[in-house]
Amino acid sequence: MTKVTRPSMPNYKRHVLVCVGDKCTENGEGLALYNELKEKLRTAGLDKGQSRIIRSKTTCLGICKSGPLVCVHPDGIWYYNINSDKLDRIIDDHLIAGKPVLEWACHSQPHPNSLENK
Repeated sequence: MTKVTRPSMPNYKRHVLVCVGDKCTENGEGLALYNELKEKLRTAGLDKGQSRIIRSKTTCLGICKSGPLVCVHPDGIWYYNINSDKLDRIIDDHLIAGKPVLEWACHSQPHPNSLENK
């Protein structure tokens, strides 16, 4: 029997979920955006240290339209119809400066530790 060990996770500031599901986008745009996000986070210096942002791909965020969809936690901001240029602005304005790009947000769910409560 395989021994189960407790995994560990380095601290991070935010978690970005990118939908890569077939219903969200038709031609793999979500997966391309997810892959691009890795390099953009690295270039912005957001891949390590106290500013570390982690990313995860998901096959469904439950909206299933107007993708690619991107969700930023713990801020509770959900973005729709995101492309490379919009991702740049989300990184600059939201992930670095702390100001969500509300014109591309389709949902905002305040979290007790979110930006709205600071």
